[in-house]
Parts: sequence; structure tokens; C-alpha cells
Amino acid sequence: MPELTFAAAVRGAAERLAAAGVPDPLVDAELLAGHVRGLRRGEVQAAMIRGDALGQRGAEEFDALVSRRAAREPLQHLTGVAPFRQLELAVGPGVFVPRPETETVAQFAIDALLADAAPEPIGVDLCTGSGAIALAMATEVPHSRIFAVELSADAYAWAARNTADAENLSLVQGDLADTLDELDGTASVVISNPPYVPDDAVPRDPEVRLHDPAMALYGGPDGLDIVRVLSSRALRLLRPGGLLVIEHGELQGAEIRSLLVSDGWRGTATHRDLTQRDRATTAVRP
Repeated sequence: MPELTFAAAVRGAAERLAAAGVPDPLVDAELLAGHVRGLRRGEVQAAMIRGDALGQRGAEEFDALVSRRAAREPLQHLTGVAPFRQLELAVGPGVFVPRPETETVAQFAIDALLADAAPEPIGVDLCTGSGAIALAMATEVPHSRIFAVELSADAYAWAARNTADAENLSLVQGDLADTLDELDGTASVVISNPPYVPDDAVPRDPEVRLHDPAMALYGGPDGLDIVRVLSSRALRLLRPGGLLVIEHGELQGAEIRSLLVSDGWRGTATHRDLTQRDRATTAVRP
């Protein structure tokens, strides 16, 4: 019996994943094949063209992973990693998987740190989750001092793993409302991707609904409970002229701007992501 080739395995897997409703079945099939054999996606595509064999053990492992992905277990949980800007983050059960749209939100904070004249501008990431935004700031602005806060013990463990080698990043486990008091009035940037899904707005995607931690998703009846706390905490953390950056849902921009203006923020603005959906609101501390 001829050995199963990369091409046949990937094509068959893509068909199974498509039937299961997975959004990008061919991409996921190629990435899973690469994970099994330690190859980049381009290398998998080259192996498919050459007609390389996957190998019996590889085929068995690949089949098991495809079955789990067809059951809508997140791809990143299966591979154990998630790309974010220039980074590759360790992720798994218990932590929110960073999304591509958050990469553009992080840019606002990175730009503000780069533009700051201070020799060591301070950035704060509240609700850091996997540590994605904090680590992006720390690595892309190496002369900055970055502080990250996470309440969930499970997520904190992933963040600690991801940020362990960043010498200019300090990670704190605690509630954003009452941590980092020693930084009050000193931060140049405060950024957060907080829980913002309204409690009764259950996400449609099984990967989100079944696998992302509820603590990272739901933000009260209107989704803005944590945003209200974030607004008051950031006012204390930031120096005058400092920037607040909040990621949120596409329908929440106007309400968040109103909330921030009533709290005394200036220059509120809502920004779209690459899909032209409202994704982040910024404001300046008076």
C-alpha cells in the first residue's frame, strides 16, 4: 500500500474541515501538517508539490489533530502557538487567543511610546492575557519600561511563560483597579483589550464560545463594566498628555467615547481595523 502523501493528506483534511464549518480549512490543514512534521507552511506546500510522503506515524498524528480541529478546537490550542506581530506566543486552554485585529490596536501604543521624549517611557497593559500587547511594546520599543497586569491565574501562567525573557517588562497578577499604585501619574501609555462582550451576546464561533475563557470575554450587561473601571484607573496611571488605548466591539465606539468624555478625557477618537470595523478608541489624559 503506497504511503500517504502530504498532498493527499492535506487535501483530505481540508475537505473534512470545510464540512465542519472551519473558516480557513486549507490553511489550517497545511499548518497542522507542518506542526506534525516541524515544517513551516511554505515547506509543507513544497512537500505537497514534490509528492513527499507524510509517514505512517505522521499520518496518524495528523489525523488525530484534524479530528480535534473539525470539532472546532482552536488551531492555536492544537499547535500551542499563536502569531502576534513579530512574536510567536505560547497559548492553550485558560488564556484568550490573541487575534490579528489586536495587532493594529497595539500599534497605537507602540507609536506613542516611540514618540515619547522620555529616556524610558512607561507603558501599561491591563488585562494582558497571554502578554501579547505588553510583549510587543517591550520588544518593539526596547528602551521602554512595560508593566502588565492579569487577574486570571490561568492566563497569568501563560503570560509569565511568554514574557519571561523580556528584561524591560514586569508582570503582575492582580486586579487592574488596585495594582501598580506606585506608577500613578507616570505612564505614557495605558492600553487594554478588556472583556467587552455583553453577557447575553454569546459568540457564534465555537472556538470562542467553547474555548476562550469567560473571564476574558464577558463584560457585564452592556459589555462595558471593565471599561468603566479601566477609565478611572488609567486617569490615575497616566501622566498629563498620556494616551489611553482600548480595544472593543464594533458597535461600542460611541458609547465608550461618551463614557470617557464624562470621565474628563480629551481627544477621544474611534479607529477602524483592517476590515473597516470600529476596533479601538483612544483618548488623552488632561
